Amino acid sequence: MSYGPSSVALESFASLFTKILHYTQHKNLPKGQSLHAHLIKTDISSSCIYLSNSIVNLYAKCHCLFDAHLAFQEIQNKDIVSWNCLINGYSQLGRRDSSISVLNLFKQMRRENYLPNPHTFSGIFTAVSTLEDAFSGKQAHCLGFKLGCLSDVFVGSSLLNMYCKAGGHLVDARKMFDEMPERNSVSWTTMISGYATQRLVKEALGMFRVILWERGQDVNEFVFTSVLSAIALPEFIYVGKQIHGFSLKNGFLWTVSVANATVTMYAKCGSLDDACWAFELSSEKNSITWSAIITGYAQNGDCMKALKLFSEMHLCGMNPSEYTLVGVLNACSDFDALREGKQVHGYLIKLGFVPQMYILTALVDMYAKCGNVTDARRGFDYLKEPDIVLWTSMIAGYVNNGDNENAMGMYCRLLMEGVVPNELTMVSVLKACSSLAALEQGKQIHAHIVKHGFSLEVPIGSALSTMYAKSGSLHEGDLVFRRMPARDLVSWNSMMSGLSQNGRGVEALELFEEMLLDGTRPDYVTFVNILSACSHMGLVKRGWKIFKMMSYEFGIEPRLEHFACMVDMFGRAGKLYEAKEFIESAANHVDCGLCLWRILLSACRNYRNYELGAYAGEKLMELGSQESSAYVLLSSIYSALGRLEDVERVRRLMNLRGVSKEPGCSWIELKSQFHVFVVGDQLHAQIVDIREELWRLSKLMKDEGYKPDFDPCLELEGVMDI
Repeated sequence: MSYGPSSVALESFASLFTKILHYTQHKNLPKGQSLHAHLIKTDISSSCIYLSNSIVNLYAKCHCLFDAHLAFQEIQNKDIVSWNCLINGYSQLGRRDSSISVLNLFKQMRRENYLPNPHTFSGIFTAVSTLEDAFSGKQAHCLGFKLGCLSDVFVGSSLLNMYCKAGGHLVDARKMFDEMPERNSVSWTTMISGYATQRLVKEALGMFRVILWERGQDVNEFVFTSVLSAIALPEFIYVGKQIHGFSLKNGFLWTVSVANATVTMYAKCGSLDDACWAFELSSEKNSITWSAIITGYAQNGDCMKALKLFSEMHLCGMNPSEYTLVGVLNACSDFDALREGKQVHGYLIKLGFVPQMYILTALVDMYAKCGNVTDARRGFDYLKEPDIVLWTSMIAGYVNNGDNENAMGMYCRLLMEGVVPNELTMVSVLKACSSLAALEQGKQIHAHIVKHGFSLEVPIGSALSTMYAKSGSLHEGDLVFRRMPARDLVSWNSMMSGLSQNGRGVEALELFEEMLLDGTRPDYVTFVNILSACSHMGLVKRGWKIFKMMSYEFGIEPRLEHFACMVDMFGRAGKLYEAKEFIESAANHVDCGLCLWRILLSACRNYRNYELGAYAGEKLMELGSQESSAYVLLSSIYSALGRLEDVERVRRLMNLRGVSKEPGCSWIELKSQFHVFVVGDQLHAQIVDIREELWRLSKLMKDEGYKPDFDPCLELEGVMDI
């Protein structure tokens, strides 16, 4: 009678078990599959739970989870190791679907009355971290505490990682960290990374100091990588340099991950020279190293350097990662480099990256920002279920290219499909409403902002006040402006612009003084708004003072817009010869003759100073103006002066230079619909009724005794329109 396996059988089991372990360690799937087939054929594994579990573990480690699940189901008498092999296999994939499978397996395991051990909880907490499901994580935490499984340092580190990745639970993570009976380098690294993810730089640096004090030389490269990743603001760069020096002293800078984190740290802090130096010193550059330096230059505005580095990377034979490609596409977006963007698009198709969401989003953003909205829309339509980032990129693309109607249409479609907008979506839609002066639609967007719980923080508050101001609803704009918890310069500029454009220049000037008292430093846009307000109010002395203040007090060199405001201010006040002298003196500062002489020409027409108007017009002719209005005005002035030969000369010059008068265009919003009218256009569906009503109103005005003012210049302009 036999009571157990013979010594020969035991030796056979040991040999097979050793082979499976060897194949698992080396992830030799073909050999493992061959051995599994042998075990099935000889029916050896069915009598040994160790062999059965090893087969499940083999498939799980090789990421063949379907085969692992089949092998798991074949085990008749499962133990906790069987469940752990499958649970940890799924959790290590790090995907959302596999993490859901982990939780389902755990529920099934509990239903079948298997008691989890520390290894089980390690897999559960890893899966919950991927899902960022704090509720399920806390339930598992309670069960692990009840079963006494949390004293294991690996389980504790997994639980700590779960709390760090679940947003808003860093306090729980720190409490868990402080209560851990034993900590290893993974625990410290996880806690520092948690602070780094939430941009809590001071807390991350505090943890780093503590670990140096407690563990001294027993600090590994992962700790350095984590703390360097936390430093992303220029004010902390001096600390980053100290950590860089410390890592160099301890020989960690030659580790690829630390070198990459150092390059990224300098790039995020805006110190590109140091980033480039760290990049050059990196002994083993990989795609992450290249991605860090390329993205750094792109984010700091040096897009040409980013594209040049990408070309060098390609010449070095280094294949880019998806993150590198996203950085390059962002550089093309910011630099308006459509040709280079198309080349990168073709390259990433060749590499097989297109179907990935973040690359498609970067492509749509690149095409939209480079003005190719058609190709951007093709990329958008390629995805059946675009995410909110893609929706926002498409809407912003339409807005930035002046197609505000399509932007509004995309937003309506977004709402119909049940997609929840984010702050950037709302900002883009508000910009569209501002450009269209669509007050009613803007009010609806305001209601959506309240509905979705967005606050009046920048940038939403700024965009909302701008929309109301540009639509002429200054009271509502001021209410939003005053309720903003903090105001940026854009907010101040928007309100000043709205007040200035709506004839409330005194209030714009008062707001300017309030802004200075608030400690906000003005920029060149601020002075355009204020000088425009002075121009509309006829405040010449105040305007002169502010114009000089711009350079003397704030060091802002006047631009074309500021000179134009000054000429307009002189012209509106009737100080035409002062305007002429100002233009001639401004020629030493900017190349702005065309714009400034054009403003003076209009002012001369308004004040019927035809002699000076002819002088300004001839200056425009000398400079080769392509504006039809300049030729029409000058011709009108010569006609008023009776200089018919000059009238003919200007008209011949206009024809010779190929200048044509653009037709006038206007639009009106009525019942949430925009009606566009162009001179001579007969395409409107109600054009007959509109013309009849205009004829009736004209007759009514004449019957009431209305007589239009006669201006020979205006009369001739009308003749040239015909």
